[in-house]
Amino acid sequence: MLATLYGRALDARSPDPILGDTLSAETLDKINFDPTKTGLRPGDHYSVAMRAEFLDGWTREFLAGHPNAVVLHLGCGLDTRVWRVSPGPGVSWYDIDLPDVIKLRRELFGDRPGSTMIASSVTDPTWLDQVPRDRPVLMVAEGLVYYLTEADGHALLRRIAGGFRTGQMIFDGFSRLGVRLQKLNGAVTKAEATLHWGIDWPTELEAIDYRLKCRDAVGVFDASDFSTLTHRYQVLAAVGKTIPALSHLSTYYRLNF
Repeated sequence: MLATLYGRALDARSPDPILGDTLSAETLDKINFDPTKTGLRPGDHYSVAMRAEFLDGWTREFLAGHPNAVVLHLGCGLDTRVWRVSPGPGVSWYDIDLPDVIKLRRELFGDRPGSTMIASSVTDPTWLDQVPRDRPVLMVAEGLVYYLTEADGHALLRRIAGGFRTGQMIFDGFSRLGVRLQKLNGAVTKAEATLHWGIDWPTELEAIDYRLKCRDAVGVFDASDFSTLTHRYQVLAAVGKTIPALSHLSTYYRLNF
């Protein structure tokens, strides 16, 4: 949570920001902690900002076609997505995370018209009782699903697909190789977190529930423009695109149901 907040703040303070999330920079200044302890290495803020920007784009696209949608922002942490996307008045936005996180989020951000915070683990099925089910739904889960066990992840997607008449799910996932390489991820090791669920193919997601259909599966190296970044990241992207195991290491998924 703090690593991604720090990454978005670094991007906002850079000469040529990708995301330009100034609210994250302002929020970071309110928290008394050493951001260098997050494990982010120099340049890692690029990947944080690009991921957020890409998923923001899919979010805006869905809301443009569904102005009365319900948005389930799962594992929201201290993400400022609802301010970046600025949904219209017909949208009901729900930020869901663990009680301690929601407490901190409420202290830092306060309440926002049109959005509601729910203090719960996303794996607890009862939080959905607080959400209207009679409208199109968008599930957004950035930096979340690989922290779930495969069984919990399957149950969550199946529960949402079965609980609404129509909707979309957007999230990022690691391949099984990406999960095995988690010790190389500084932010994960510094947080003493563990990745569990690896996804290699979109068909694995479609097999979870007959309603789920994969609309897009975009590798991170194909999702963003690396040409404006440092030479190191341009080389990384070029290599990542040409080696299959690396090109699918991290993927953005968009599922319809």
